[in-house]
Amino acid sequence: MNNSDLQQNSYPAQQNSKASLLIAENDSAAVRTILKASAMKGLLATVATDVAEALRLSEYGRFDLVFIGEGFCSGNLRLLEKIKIANPEMPVILLADCKNDNLNETIQNIVELIQAGITNVILKPVENTAIIKLFETLVPNRPVTNIAGCPDSENNIYSIIGSSSELLKAVELARKTAASSVPVLLAGESGTGKELFARLIHRFSNRTTRPYVTVNCAALNDAPLESELFGHEKGAFTGAFTQRKGRFEMANGGTILLDEISETPLSFQAKLLRVLEQQDFQRVGGNENIKVNVRLICTTNRDLLALVRERKFRLDLYYRICGVKLVLPPLKERKDDMHDLVWHFVNLYSHQTNRRISRLDPAMLEDFCRFNWPGNIRQLRNVVRMLLVLGQGQTLSIVNIPWLLEEPSVDDDTSNPGSQITGLGKMPLEHIEQCAILETLRQNDNNQTQAARVLGISDRTLREKVKKYKTHEILQNA
Repeated sequence: MNNSDLQQNSYPAQQNSKASLLIAENDSAAVRTILKASAMKGLLATVATDVAEALRLSEYGRFDLVFIGEGFCSGNLRLLEKIKIANPEMPVILLADCKNDNLNETIQNIVELIQAGITNVILKPVENTAIIKLFETLVPNRPVTNIAGCPDSENNIYSIIGSSSELLKAVELARKTAASSVPVLLAGESGTGKELFARLIHRFSNRTTRPYVTVNCAALNDAPLESELFGHEKGAFTGAFTQRKGRFEMANGGTILLDEISETPLSFQAKLLRVLEQQDFQRVGGNENIKVNVRLICTTNRDLLALVRERKFRLDLYYRICGVKLVLPPLKERKDDMHDLVWHFVNLYSHQTNRRISRLDPAMLEDFCRFNWPGNIRQLRNVVRMLLVLGQGQTLSIVNIPWLLEEPSVDDDTSNPGSQITGLGKMPLEHIEQCAILETLRQNDNNQTQAARVLGISDRTLREKVKKYKTHEILQNA
């Protein structure tokens, strides 16, 4: 079966989910200009003509960019505060009119909004070219191949990006599996998208309208795990002040995901096996048998059969959870998807650095295709974020920062999907940002103005981040 056959039988390829923007403005001329520009760039736009409507939309809608008209006066500070609390990184653009009789009042209002977190100011009359340039910087919408999308509980869409034969085979198998209620074991290295495929299977199953419940088995030990999955009665143990339903009961009729099931202790595995066989259980401290009907999906980044041989995982439980085994390909086997994946992350995160990206450096893509990517998609995402923070100009490149692709110190047993991945691939974004700021300050002799220019951010933004991360204390102690 070739690539075209797989694509025909699988989900239709589609462009990335459209970015959306909120226009909180009652100036019809400005609104028309922004709507025209958004249509040209393939963006979805929602218009609010008063503060109350804008507040309601900002609470219930998901936007990538917000325009606020200066004419909203007293309400825009409240609107801006609400937006920034919900999403501090959200770009908010002020549409200001300085050609009026109350110029001093207008300027004072603009200053207050800038201090409150306005990203940029556009003066009226609004020009189409200025809006287009703004979109290209803050909400890039570069087309990428998206073969499937998975909504979460807040209706956000998590996309499966790419068109490589390995990915298409995995998606096709997930689609076929979804139609039944057979238990699924999703195996693969850390960062390959196992949770995303679990959502995909639930979405295309007959249980899609029923609950989708997840449990991180690695985060709980034996006793809390039993209570988390099966619930407990009031007074069952210290702190059990009320009766509580467990995850199995909450997922009744739907799907339950046991993430990293390999981390469950043997004593718990025996209890879990009985529940899976009988589809009933008792809450901790209770006597009532509770019947459930759930579809089970498990994930693991370890070789479960090797754990069985080491007597760390029950063989009977392995066969019970492994109705269908789906092994997700690591990023090193999906080099054909590299271009789309990098653009996907640029689309998602470039607004955080207020940097316009119009081109990917071919030499960088070649390096990416040669790199082993022990942290897989998660690591690639973090590397692209770092490049956006550290780089300059409209071309995304690793020039002058080649250390980003240094191999982390890990066990290089690539045959074992359970190898523990550490390093950049699992760094929190704040840690990455702190490292980037610290390194840039050191390279520029602690000159914050020069460092801010290199990072592509304002002096004020850098000062706030230095204060946030206490970077000056680290530099003084280095």
